[in-house]
Amino acid sequence: MNINAAFQWECQPKAEQLVLDLVQKASQANAAIAQLEKALLQQTSTRLLDWIDYVVAVESPELLARLQEAGFVQQQEENGLRIFVHPGAQLPRIVIQAAEIKEEGIAVAVDSIADFLMTHGWQRPIEGTQFGGFRRCQVSLEQGTALWVVERRGTQTFQPTEETPAQIYAYGQALERWMTRPRALEDEEQAMQLTLELAQQLIEQVGQQRAAWTVLEGERRYWQARNTAGQVQKNRQDRLGMGWANHDHHTFRSSRRRFKQLVQLFELLGFHCRERFYAGEEAGWGAQVMENPVCRLVLFLDVDLAPDEIARDFAHEPLPELKQLGTIGLWCALHGDSILKASMHHLEAQFLFEELTHDLDQQGIKMMNPFSSFPYLKQAFTVGENWPVDAKRVQHLVRQGLITTEQAERFLAQGALGSHLENLQRREGYKGFNQKNVSIIIKKTDPRLQGQQQ
Repeated sequence: MNINAAFQWECQPKAEQLVLDLVQKASQANAAIAQLEKALLQQTSTRLLDWIDYVVAVESPELLARLQEAGFVQQQEENGLRIFVHPGAQLPRIVIQAAEIKEEGIAVAVDSIADFLMTHGWQRPIEGTQFGGFRRCQVSLEQGTALWVVERRGTQTFQPTEETPAQIYAYGQALERWMTRPRALEDEEQAMQLTLELAQQLIEQVGQQRAAWTVLEGERRYWQARNTAGQVQKNRQDRLGMGWANHDHHTFRSSRRRFKQLVQLFELLGFHCRERFYAGEEAGWGAQVMENPVCRLVLFLDVDLAPDEIARDFAHEPLPELKQLGTIGLWCALHGDSILKASMHHLEAQFLFEELTHDLDQQGIKMMNPFSSFPYLKQAFTVGENWPVDAKRVQHLVRQGLITTEQAERFLAQGALGSHLENLQRREGYKGFNQKNVSIIIKKTDPRLQGQQQ
C-alpha cells in the first residue's frame, strides 16, 4: 500500500509557462512592475513570480483553452470574477475578468502594504480595514495593466474586507496572547496543554482561519528572533517592504511524546495531513506534511521514527519512547520542542537559489551543501548556529544513557546546533519535496555531528 498515493506531485511546465507569459505581458506594459521585478532580484535574491498572490487577465477563448490544457480549474466565482487554480501545482491563482472590463495586472503579496508604500515612497489609498482579512492597494496603472499590492490574514476573498474595531482589537489581542504564552515551562506537558487550550480560545476569539494565520505569524517572529540568517534576509526583504510573504513552509521538530498533540494543534487550526515522509530504515526520522489551503500555509512536522512505524498513522497514534534518540529527538531533548521553547527548526522561503547563496555569503552567511539539485527543486540550509543548552537537560540525558559524558561536556561548552534558514527554488510549479536526499542533510543537523556541516 502506497500511503502517499494521493500526493504524487509532478512538474507542471505548461501551467508555469502560462503564468510566466501573463507576468511578462504585465511587466512589458507597466514600468512599475518591471522595476519591482529588477529590485527583487538585486536586493532580495528572489523572482517576482514567487511573490505573486494572483494574476488578473481578460477573458478570451484562447486563454480559457490554455488554462484547461495546462490543468487549471475554476475554484470559485466572486462578483463576476472567475478564479482559476491549479490543484497540482504551487502557482498563483488566475483571475479572469470579463472581456469588456479590459483591466489586467498582477497582485503581489506583502506582510504590510503600509511598509511597502513607505519604502517605495508612494502615497496610495489602501482598501480594507487595517489588519483586516484582505487589503488591497493599486500602486500603478499603465496601459490598462495594474500593479496591486495585497495583504492577507486567513482569507482567500478578492474583495477588501471591512472589520469592526472590536474584530481588529481581537486580532491584535490574539497575536499578543500567542506570542506571550508560556513556552519554557519546566513541565513541558503542562506547556503543551496550555498551548492547545490557547489555540482553542483563539479560534473562538477570531475564527479558525484567522487563528491559524496568527499562530504562524507569531511562530515566524519567534524563530527569527533566534536565527541570525533569518534576520539578515528579512532585513533585505524589508528594504522593499515585502516581509516574509515568500514563505514556502514552516518546519517544527517534535519529541515523540508530544507529536500527536502537535498534529492535534494544527488540525484544530484547519490544517489537514498531506504526504508523509520516511526516507528509509537507516534514517531514523519521518515527517508529516500538513496544509491549510485557505491560509495557503504548509508545515513540516519532524519526529524520530522506528522502521516499522511509517505504515502506521503515526500522526494520530501515540508514539512510545525509543531506547535511543535520533537527530530530531536529541535536538528536542536539548532545546525543547519547536512549538514550545525551541522555535521552528527552519523557515523555508522561495528564492533564486544561486543568487541567495552568493548574496548571503557577502554578508557572512554560509550555506551547507545542497540536498536537492534538480532543475525543478533546489534546497540548502544555511549553516546552523549553536544555541546554549540548559545544564539540567544535558545532565538528564547523561543519566538516561542517551548521550556520552564527552558529548555532554561539548554541548555545555559549545552549545548545540539550533535553527536554519532554508534556501529553496521551485520551477515548473512543482509542489512536492525531496523524499530521498533530505535525510542526508537532516543527519548533518544532528548536534552530535557539530563541526561537520557541509
